[in-house]
Amino acid sequence: MKKSLLLAVLISLGLTFNAMAAIDLNSASVTELESVKGIGPAKAQAIVDYRKANGAFKSVDDLGNVKGFGKKSVDSLRSELTAGKPPKAEKTAAKADKK
Repeated sequence: MKKSLLLAVLISLGLTFNAMAAIDLNSASVTELESVKGIGPAKAQAIVDYRKANGAFKSVDDLGNVKGFGKKSVDSLRSELTAGKPPKAEKTAAKADKK
């Protein structure tokens, strides 16, 4: 019984830490983006579409270039999002599309 209680606590803590992790604009799926309060299905899809058409986000501020996101919404989402290094496949595909 002690082991199962300990396991339950560890799982609970793990889920809490995952919930606090910032979502990466350069690798998140539509579903992952929708998990952020303030980003619904249409906005999540717009982020992914923008990323595919324009390449990686250099910073969270670039979110302001996506239709439906103004400075106020970007500022309110800033703590929930990050713009890490893009996956190689997307980076290469974006460069190929520009040629």
